[in-house]
Amino acid sequence: MDYCFLMSVYHLEKPEKLERSILSMLNQTTKPTQIVIVEDGKLTNELNNVIDFYAEKYEAITIIKNDVNLGLGLALNEGLKHCKTELVARMDSDDISLPDRCERQLREFQMFPEIDIIGGYIIEFIDSPTNIVSKRLCKTNDFDIKREMKFRCPLNHQTVMFRKSKVILAGQYPNILWNEDYGLWINMKKTGCRFSNLSDPLVLVSIDKNTFHRRGGMKYFKSEKLVQKQMLLLRQINFVEYLYNIIVRFVVQVLLPNRVRASIYKLFLRKKA
Repeated sequence: MDYCFLMSVYHLEKPEKLERSILSMLNQTTKPTQIVIVEDGKLTNELNNVIDFYAEKYEAITIIKNDVNLGLGLALNEGLKHCKTELVARMDSDDISLPDRCERQLREFQMFPEIDIIGGYIIEFIDSPTNIVSKRLCKTNDFDIKREMKFRCPLNHQTVMFRKSKVILAGQYPNILWNEDYGLWINMKKTGCRFSNLSDPLVLVSIDKNTFHRRGGMKYFKSEKLVQKQMLLLRQINFVEYLYNIIVRFVVQVLLPNRVRASIYKLFLRKKA
């Protein structure tokens, strides 16, 4: 089965991490038919050098250049236009796909053709892939994923492989800062898509000691509130569930100090490695 990798890069990325990510795509046990890299706004010379080197070396790499930074969701929508295959695998520019990640997802699509999107677990590390600190698990079947969606994002965006036609039918990525993926899953649920997560790690995700600290503040809360309102309007949650979700998020993301918020994320939303 043919598939395409889709990645967006912006100027704050580290060139050594970007190169590591590209190599993890190129070294898949089942090779991608195409790799689409969106340059979201003007990049540094170091980032351009990495991208240009691999684009010249591998014909499968397609480069899309945005004149200005559109943000992740809109950049991915632009890149999706250039994906030539029906199956598209997502990848972030500072993460590492495990070598057989796509082979396992393609096998799942072959076995269960009714599925429209497949994700999996992530393993989080700091500085080096050998310094593993936590992992984020997910529900695996369609029913549990859709039930989980009422209260938290049920798929790890960095791990998903989806059917391009189904994403387009759902309206593609909404322009919701930090929650483009969550908003898309909600719309895909509305259009009747079927979800799955493999009970295996698929991607190594680079984080730092301040990752969970940054998931707070009024701006972050307002983004989360938009997602909750979206589900309420689509009747995927009722008003009581909406209030519950809003109150919990306001307390955790706005009222609590960064240190306490980080501890809550690690305690309730992550598993120790």
